Amino acid sequence: MNYTAAVEAILFAGGEPLEMEKIAAGLGLDLAAARQQIVAYGESLKREDRGLRLLFLEDKVQLCTKSEYKDPVASVIAAKKNAPLSPAAMEVLAIVAYNQPVTRSLIEQVRGVDSSQVVNTLCEKGLLEEKGRLSIPGRPIAYGTTAHFLRTFGLSSLSELPPLPDADSQLILEETMPFKEDEEGDA
Repeated sequence: MNYTAAVEAILFAGGEPLEMEKIAAGLGLDLAAARQQIVAYGESLKREDRGLRLLFLEDKVQLCTKSEYKDPVASVIAAKKNAPLSPAAMEVLAIVAYNQPVTRSLIEQVRGVDSSQVVNTLCEKGLLEEKGRLSIPGRPIAYGTTAHFLRTFGLSSLSELPPLPDADSQLILEETMPFKEDEEGDA
């Protein structure tokens, strides 16, 4: 069997990110040998005369077009233009990405406002998904980010998220706001 061609066929037919373990099973190889074939195929795509590349997303891999060909591809395929994400959506994504899995209640506690519509919209866009239910009263849904989230933000894994600032570098409003203490003689 030509494993390079088989890897290409599997990734092309899959369309979505595929787990390396599933590709290994399809090839009839152990995970290490399959990974070696996938990486070799990815290297062959790096040549200048190729329009595709491999995108590694944690334990998954996907075949996609090289970014330098995005304009010709977009001109042929009527790509649905997505509206930019609102500041509220970006806040919710940040909360979920750094703390997942999280409930809608935690998101609302951090933001201080109802976030149900924003969470629903992000789920519809495929950026968030249900990761299960917590084993507490009410069994609330726990949300997490998706592979589409990683692709959208150009990440291979959540470990590539920028670090959160430490407490020492954050502005503490109580120390910087003018504060007037009540004097006992004032009435």
